[in-house]
Amino acid sequence: YTKSIRKMIYTTNAVEGYHRQVRKVTKTKGAFTSDMALLKLVYLATRRIEKKWSSPLHNWGLTVQQLAIKFEGRLKLDIN
Repeated sequence: YTKSIRKMIYTTNAVEGYHRQVRKVTKTKGAFTSDMALLKLVYLATRRIEKKWSSPLHNWGLTVQQLAIKFEGRLKLDIN
């Protein structure tokens, strides 16, 4: 893979940040009445976390073009 693709797929900062925010929400709760209660809490936390994901990825235009070439036919680009 090219340098821009490797940087995008090998970075764990986004994943670690997401896990940290979910742990922050679930850690304060003592025990959950059911697995569904935990699932609902994680779902709602994810919805809140998603609102903060507004910054674009560095060199996304170049990276997505390279991915489209590498995986021809598997990545649909809307170029309008």
